Amino acid sequence: MIHGGVKNATVGVVGVGRMGLPICANLRRAGYQVIAGDRRREREGAVRAAGAVWAGDTRLVVAATDVLITVLPGSEELQEVMAVAIPALRRQATWIDMTSGSPAVGVELSRRARELGIECLEAPVGGGLAAAEMGTLQLFVGGLPDTVERCRPLLEVLGKVDHVGPHGAGYTVKLLVNLLWFGQAVATAEALLLARRAGIDLDVLRGTLARSAAASEFIRRDLDALLEGDYLESFGLDRCSEELQSVVTLAQELGVPFELSAGVARVYARALERYGPVDGELLAVASLEEQAGVTLRSRGKIVASRGEHEHLEGLGWG
Repeated sequence: MIHGGVKNATVGVVGVGRMGLPICANLRRAGYQVIAGDRRREREGAVRAAGAVWAGDTRLVVAATDVLITVLPGSEELQEVMAVAIPALRRQATWIDMTSGSPAVGVELSRRARELGIECLEAPVGGGLAAAEMGTLQLFVGGLPDTVERCRPLLEVLGKVDHVGPHGAGYTVKLLVNLLWFGQAVATAEALLLARRAGIDLDVLRGTLARSAAASEFIRRDLDALLEGDYLESFGLDRCSEELQSVVTLAQELGVPFELSAGVARVYARALERYGPVDGELLAVASLEEQAGVTLRSRGKIVASRGEHEHLEGLGWG
């Protein structure tokens, strides 16, 4: 059944990686016509398997689109795609950007599009791959209320809509959510490293923290994986660092004190320098473990580092 609000819309999706592909699949299951493209030609088979039409080239996607959704790795890729897409979009079409990136870049691109009669929303997402597949993402939506309501039926196919403010607010809120999660990861890792050095059993400490005033979503949901040596390879370390730098820059521009958060950004920047642009949201913790000469897990873990593999065994580091 086609949903109302954007009834009979043909939806174009540019960027069909980890998040974009399940977004395509959920829109198709909801009855939308979906045409997709990505510069990675090897994605064609997966797109067709999801029931969408493969167009490949951005211009071909845009030419057939009433609603364009972009799901790209970062701001640089978004600028490249929209340099092609904005002039080619139909007037009165709608562009929904689900990229987690710089608010300044997103707002400027939205301004250019709106000047040409294109309606715009930003809706960067939270929840990860499992939520994308289940259609339970959290969408941090920025834009005009009328546009949000018109697109709400489509957006709710993908998850829960949180309209957080005007253009730019969605990008900013997503960055703040990630900042706080990264900060929890770093603070928790530092506390656990100190506890281990002090001879405290981490299995005991884990339960104590979860029942204490120090409990957080990270401790309740993600700490077990970390203690098993899982550095969450669903997102690139370079993208984590890029997002943190974006929010630090925004704080500097707005004159907001940001010392603690800037420290989190520096921890991630050091990890990126150490391991390179590999997948692993929690490789900043691996970097802290290496600096401390202490590991938070009982067994070794193999991680990619600049195209090679290193064994992080016991207390020894490559």
